[in-house]
Amino acid sequence: MDDRFSSQLPDVLVGPILRRVEPRRLVLWLVASRPLSLRLTLHPATAADVSIALDDSQCRCLALGRHAHAHLVDVTLATPLPQDEAIGYDLRAGQPEGGETGIADWAPHLLYGDETRPSFVIKSRLDSVLHGSCRKPHHLSRDGLARADAWLQERHERPAERPALLLFTGDQIYADDVAGPMLSAIHELIRRLGLWGERLEGAVVDDSEALYAAEETYYRRECLLPQVESTEALRERFFGGVEKPVFTTDNAANHLITLSEVLAMYLLVWSPTPWTLIPGKTPELHEEHAHRFGEERPVIEAFVEQLPRAARLMAQVPTLMIFDDHDITDDWNLTAAWEETAYGHPFSRRIVGNALIAYLLCQGWGNDPGRLNEPIVRLQTLLEQHDDDGYLPRWRQDALITDLLRFEGWEFCLPTTPKMVVLDTRTRRWRSERNRFRPSGLMDWEALTEFQQELLDEPAVIIVSAAPMFGVKLIEGVQRIFSWAGKPLLVDAENWMAHRGAAQVMLNIFRHTRTPRHYVILSGDVHYSFVYDVRIRHHEDSPRIWQVTSSGIKNGFPDTLLDWFDRLNRWLYAPWSPLNWFTKRRRMQITPFIPDRAKAGERLWNGAGIGLVRLDGQGRPVEILELGADGVTVSFCEKSR
Repeated sequence: MDDRFSSQLPDVLVGPILRRVEPRRLVLWLVASRPLSLRLTLHPATAADVSIALDDSQCRCLALGRHAHAHLVDVTLATPLPQDEAIGYDLRAGQPEGGETGIADWAPHLLYGDETRPSFVIKSRLDSVLHGSCRKPHHLSRDGLARADAWLQERHERPAERPALLLFTGDQIYADDVAGPMLSAIHELIRRLGLWGERLEGAVVDDSEALYAAEETYYRRECLLPQVESTEALRERFFGGVEKPVFTTDNAANHLITLSEVLAMYLLVWSPTPWTLIPGKTPELHEEHAHRFGEERPVIEAFVEQLPRAARLMAQVPTLMIFDDHDITDDWNLTAAWEETAYGHPFSRRIVGNALIAYLLCQGWGNDPGRLNEPIVRLQTLLEQHDDDGYLPRWRQDALITDLLRFEGWEFCLPTTPKMVVLDTRTRRWRSERNRFRPSGLMDWEALTEFQQELLDEPAVIIVSAAPMFGVKLIEGVQRIFSWAGKPLLVDAENWMAHRGAAQVMLNIFRHTRTPRHYVILSGDVHYSFVYDVRIRHHEDSPRIWQVTSSGIKNGFPDTLLDWFDRLNRWLYAPWSPLNWFTKRRRMQITPFIPDRAKAGERLWNGAGIGLVRLDGQGRPVEILELGADGVTVSFCEKSR
């Protein structure tokens, strides 16, 4: 750990990112190079300015390393802030030599035009929402967050046109699929900031430093991932005996392993500042890996060029998040057999647990700080007990991981109009009782019961489900065939219809007489976008359900393959097709919306970007757009029944 550069580090490395914003509450998240003494100032257009010197109860600080400190600002206001108007804000950081600096000093890239401070709008109702998932830095597309920022820049002076929320619906990072230049930058940043190290059990390397120095650390990490006797049946069942690590991703060559690696990646995908602190050297690589590194470098450089816009968007719009598999690892908790294998080995358990700790700190904490207070307290204790060499205590890190794997409380709700219910579809799974190799339900019976309780007597609701509740029937059918063959991991068989019990309970919730009349379901995951209008067949007073899927922010689906899936789905599952009676949702009438820029008959839109949904006073969509990362805007148009 090298302190030589500490005096050259900027005060703030990442953020601030706006998280929960309510009339009487404001939550922000940032990472600084030192513990900051902060003063929050608020500047409403029609009310008096507010200045609050933040104490320990209003600003919590966790040391991620010698020169990296995560801050969560959570302020309760005595006087409510006005709604539906722009409110400027600043975080003033006290300086050791005296005086203060503000956002305009240390993060001018977060400001529009001649602004002196960023601003936000507290909407009296959820009238428009930006949403998307699947942001992979080394995908060849441009960044959908940069497009959303450009869209907001045109409207930021008109509060009524600004979105109420920015929702990340999963795969905010790809911990299991990392480009070589990104992994190299991660290691440079770990050293520059002195992020804490860790000791490893059940691995071929003893600790994090040995891992970073290992010959296999770039493009050969599948050799370092655990391969034990307990995985033989898993490999035989899923891959026909082909040698695979515990982790089933096809892109495990640079799979993140340590907590510091995952934390460093969050810093590098959310802010341009950390990139200015590292030299960007090329590590020593074998010839074939050096060639791949060279091909990936310009893609990562293009991603970094757009980061100021992504950071500005998250500083100006309240931002909420929920995990999906790639935030942790591909196929996370897909089957009971996967769980038994991954959690039964100390090294794979640590890898999954480290990503979950990083999610807690970087994503989950800002969604609902009170709900996550207990795990945050345990995390703070872990981080404070590093030894003189900067290593975390292994037993305490493992204990925290055990607690997080058992934790029930990642889901959250917003008391907005309409109410928003954000689902955890990864950790409370309904495991197959007949075959542990069959896909688990995305939520178990108890979690679905709690979900129903949140809906009772609400006139309208917005549901955030990482995977679409109503997906493409043909693709779900293909996944079902592979599941019957005992190979669900080959096709990522994760959909709401894959488990009979979970599917039936979910469909019954929509038919319950005390649940809402209007549902908007926001999803991602699948790397293409679509909209469905769903109603109950032969039901005069059917609720109306809009399944709105936007994916990915920086990702996509193979064009030719998606075209075939789209075409075959239209043929095989046309309204008159008898195949509809073999689906679990046969009692639901599903009508697709048509993308206005699609080729004849297309219902699925394949293009990186971010979704925008505008809602009327009853919580019904009046406009559904996909803001393409390439600058093209696609409107999904309702098809006449």
